[in-house]
Amino acid sequence: MPKVFLSPSTQEWNQYATSGNEELYMNLLADRMEPYMRSSGISFVRNDPARNFAGAIKDSNSAYYDVHLALHSNAAPESLSGRLRGIDIYFAPKSGSSEKLANIIANNLKSIYPLPDKVSAVPTYTLGEVLNTKAVAVLCELGYHDNFADEAWIKNNLETIAKNIVRSLCDYFGIPFIPAGAVRWGTVVTDGSGLNIRSYPSLSGQIIGSIPNGTSVMINGSTGNWYVVSYNGITGYSSADFITI
Repeated sequence: MPKVFLSPSTQEWNQYATSGNEELYMNLLADRMEPYMRSSGISFVRNDPARNFAGAIKDSNSAYYDVHLALHSNAAPESLSGRLRGIDIYFAPKSGSSEKLANIIANNLKSIYPLPDKVSAVPTYTLGEVLNTKAVAVLCELGYHDNFADEAWIKNNLETIAKNIVRSLCDYFGIPFIPAGAVRWGTVVTDGSGLNIRSYPSLSGQIIGSIPNGTSVMINGSTGNWYVVSYNGITGYSSADFITI
């Protein structure tokens, strides 16, 4: 199942137009993404807010991740301060997967940003979090925080933005987006054999693990007749027919 390194901004010195800063609001956004990622079967690790972007790159590269996702908001040059709006999703120009993910995120954000023609996927030749990570990486600049209208959009739509970005991750990974809900616990009830954990909610999904009969298992979400389960470090899908809540 997919694993994401989630890297919200650590730039607390980037003040917003009225109150707050980039680090605060990008971490609030990441907080709201977590339940949707968990319910949709996406494992994740957050960056250390005490470390800068170089630390985030090092931590991301120290393990295997399918995607490195950096969350930021933008600021205009001093000569244009407060006058620019828009969203840029930066991708590595030599990575087809990075470009694909950036385009999926940009296209989905167009449905919720008030100026969809100002949402773009953009190649970068300088951003280390995109170019120097082992994982497929994109960096999201989610509006201009020195612009009053963009600042208000970010602050008033954190939940909607979080849901939209996680939906984009699901689109990229080819898995169902599952609305967030309470984590539940169930017990595996079979004829005595183990219950398969699969990579996709279908009998054609690859078997990636097994849960012994009678075992308690965490249920993060559900889609159709399948539960998103976590057991022994494995996250995937198991048939709801063999789990009693």
